[in-house]
Amino acid sequence: MPLHPQTESFLELLAGWTSPPPGAGAQPSIAEMRRRIATAFPSVRRELPHVRDLDVAGPGGGVPVRVYRPVPPDAGPLPAVVYLHGGGWVLGGVDNVDAACRDLATGAGCAVLSVDYRLAPEHPFPAAVDDAWAVVEAVADDPARYGVRDGALAVAGDSAGGNLAAAVALLARDAGIALAHQLLVYPATDTAMDTPSWRAYGSGYGLDGATLARFLELYRDGADPSDTRLAPLRARNLAGVAPATVITAEYDILRDEAELYAARLAAAGVPVEARRYDGVVHAFFLLPEIFDAGAEAMGFAVARLRAAFAGRDREAGRHGRQRL
Repeated sequence: MPLHPQTESFLELLAGWTSPPPGAGAQPSIAEMRRRIATAFPSVRRELPHVRDLDVAGPGGGVPVRVYRPVPPDAGPLPAVVYLHGGGWVLGGVDNVDAACRDLATGAGCAVLSVDYRLAPEHPFPAAVDDAWAVVEAVADDPARYGVRDGALAVAGDSAGGNLAAAVALLARDAGIALAHQLLVYPATDTAMDTPSWRAYGSGYGLDGATLARFLELYRDGADPSDTRLAPLRARNLAGVAPATVITAEYDILRDEAELYAARLAAAGVPVEARRYDGVVHAFFLLPEIFDAGAEAMGFAVARLRAAFAGRDREAGRHGRQRL
């Protein structure tokens, strides 16, 4: 469908936001891009009774994690989502997804653990996925420590964070950790950058193909492009990974590889529901103040998580265990 009027307004706003300052080169520095993205996401944030920052032990030291709960800790353990922010493995942090994590926690009735993983180029692959995995493994091994209900753990992420969530879901399967769900919001799933959506929407639609290619190279840092922690789409066998929800945007360079990943999950027998939102661009999910579709997609995401946690509770009642 044509670009939604909200998308047209957003792209005009984005063009002003991303224009280099007078006297600067055509391509802003990583430091400048980080400075700009720090103010690019919603400032209206839902109040929650419990938000705290903690560190989880990781291979590079403590991994900062922000924990959101829609009820106080004394209300008992909750199902949980480990959330991984986007930003091309180079930009962003927990503050950029703070509003979305609050909405996920409230809507899905769960704790959300938002991971401030290490960024490239200072910390190239596999630093980000190692940090993400360290948090998932820690919560799965000792859920009571984090106020999490045993056996009710999911992963989620947007864009590069969706890439990390998919990679972690594969690691969890191989480690015998039965995740309840994986929520992948317009995830990067491959390193080839050769799909029709890459060619059609690589310029002028918010997520610039040349910039993302630059970020991928900074993150990859010479690693094998077929490593499934970089390119989950290249995994030979997807059977047995967590059930999935895949959300995509029509005018997004990552659309095709995300939808192809959903198709491959389905072909491997993994329960998956993919939903494309027409007329919108990358980042819409995090911007419900701009995109009506963002609020709709959040509603869809929390419904899927609620259903996944309810199903896991029923399964736990039958079998009494979740770690295989």
